Amino acid sequence: MSFYEEIKSNNRMTYFLFIIFFFLIIILGILVSLVTDFYLFVPIFGFIAIVYILVSYYNSDKIVTAISGAKPADEQQFKQLHNIVEEMALASGQPKPKVYVIHDTAINAFATGRNPEHSVICVTTGAVQRLNRAELTGVVAHEMSHIRNRDIKVMTMAAILVGLAVLLSDFMLRMVFWGGVGRGNRSGKGGALFIAALAIGIILAILTPFIAQLIKFAISRKREYLADASAAQLTRYPQGLVGALQKIKNDKEPLEAANKATAHLYIANPLKGQKLWMKSMFSTHPPIEDRIARLQGM
Repeated sequence: MSFYEEIKSNNRMTYFLFIIFFFLIIILGILVSLVTDFYLFVPIFGFIAIVYILVSYYNSDKIVTAISGAKPADEQQFKQLHNIVEEMALASGQPKPKVYVIHDTAINAFATGRNPEHSVICVTTGAVQRLNRAELTGVVAHEMSHIRNRDIKVMTMAAILVGLAVLLSDFMLRMVFWGGVGRGNRSGKGGALFIAALAIGIILAILTPFIAQLIKFAISRKREYLADASAAQLTRYPQGLVGALQKIKNDKEPLEAANKATAHLYIANPLKGQKLWMKSMFSTHPPIEDRIARLQGM
């Protein structure tokens, strides 16, 4: 598959995510209305959801950099980093992203932004200090590839929609367990409908966050492999990224600014030392060993 086809595939994935989560949220909204007897909930929540999605989407770079504690990289202090980003932007045919740094000794990096014209590449000061130029170039090329392949748009929308689904599910469960359910007709057919809606609502409210996260994790892992391959194409030197990944693998220090909401954006899982049940399904990144083996085979 060509890179242009990958871009089209990512665009289709964005629309697919919109449709799936839209219907999931509408179903949950209807169930909340049934069990609370508040039938204006769907239009009110729908309006709030649209505003939430638009604000989050158009301000994703500002939101992520603020959450991560990232600061604009001074061009004099981080001259080499700016030069590398500019080189990779030229190689990929993309405009130069804004360059940010996180003041942390851990080795990591991420890219964010809704499109190439509004993108950000952020690198930790640990990566700047501990990686040689070839390795740092490999890391920047990986993040530039995410921007070129439109991975950022897909993963940004996935994160926004997962967050929205979790908020609605949490609201549903709180209404049920705090006794905020409707007091309408619960006898006969009305009572049966209420009980059915309540049961389905509770099941969906419990399962929705897990299903949404699984979708996001699966997409994230696939895009990491593609970004590695794209980075090797940009630099023509896979060993640069291999060296960086090996150092990241040996770096046991967690990134203090990272959290579960932003972990999927980084080049490697920043939440070190976590033992995950069914790790292959619930991991935001494929194993570093597999990524290194693929790069070395190029």
